[in-house]
Amino acid sequence: MMKLHSHNRLVSAFRFHHSSFCVVALIFMLSAHAGVVQGAGAADRIRIAVSNPNMPNLTSHMAQRRGFLREENLDAEIIRMNPNVAITALATGDVDYCQLFGAVVGGAIAGLPIRIVAGFLDNWPVTLIAQPELKTIKDLKGKTLGVSTYGATPDTAARMMIRQSGLDPEKDIKVLALGSDAARLTALKQRVVDVVVMSPPADTQMEKQGYRVLARAYELFSFPYLGMGSHLRKIKEKPDEIRRVLKATIRANRFIRDNRDESARTLMAWGKVESDFAYASYDAIRNLFNADGAVPEDGLRLVIEQARKSAKVAREVAPNEVAELKFLREAQTELGIKGR
Repeated sequence: MMKLHSHNRLVSAFRFHHSSFCVVALIFMLSAHAGVVQGAGAADRIRIAVSNPNMPNLTSHMAQRRGFLREENLDAEIIRMNPNVAITALATGDVDYCQLFGAVVGGAIAGLPIRIVAGFLDNWPVTLIAQPELKTIKDLKGKTLGVSTYGATPDTAARMMIRQSGLDPEKDIKVLALGSDAARLTALKQRVVDVVVMSPPADTQMEKQGYRVLARAYELFSFPYLGMGSHLRKIKEKPDEIRRVLKATIRANRFIRDNRDESARTLMAWGKVESDFAYASYDAIRNLFNADGAVPEDGLRLVIEQARKSAKVAREVAPNEVAELKFLREAQTELGIKGR
């Protein structure tokens, strides 16, 4: 009888310790699982504004699509905004980054707490497309130009092309801000405007319909077109996040340069455009995507000068008043890229 009681006590003790072990193991597993879930959900959420779902703006979208942002522990939302809205949203902190250049420089000169942190396109893939009867830029005197937004990069480029021809864009032409690419082309076709500023491949497509290409910016001058802007508060408080954003977007730029088919297919899905349009867009501007995110100082100074003229700012503006490029250099180093 004693042996039976002893046996029962041993069995009970074993069951107790076994149950305790299972509970401890279960708690450990649940804790580990919770840690994994927490880690998976710990990505930094960011919002990036782009002006159009087109080929020049493909960098951030490609960084998201290819997982480059995710690999940097970033959960990005890409938002389409008109440039003036994007600059306001950047200045107020409603977006963390915007994929613009000239508008960021102009905003910084005007006193907004925003800065350029990288450049993605080394030149301006924009063209002046006019009514068939207009032969040269000089014929635009007294005419109406359609742009996306006042002060945005295409507007700046158009004014520079017009000024180079000898006309004064502030006095000799009227400028209307019309918004999207589609809105500008519609205005041209309906003769609401005489000339519009557009990105490729609209130039070749509109030429086939009888319209006149008066000038292509990248054939006349060279300086940055699109890049990345951020807020001074972000620059001060989250430098590591900026480095990670730049690493992801530089990788995206390099991927775009090296992958024609996937870049075109990505644009087809994102911009809802036909295959011919997507491939023509890629072929027209592929060489403008840089491989290092650099912002050459001579090009930046040209953008500053044009922004000063547009805003009628008399004082000199130094590059460090509109750009903070130390994070770019750090990102380049981490990627093993020699910057310019």
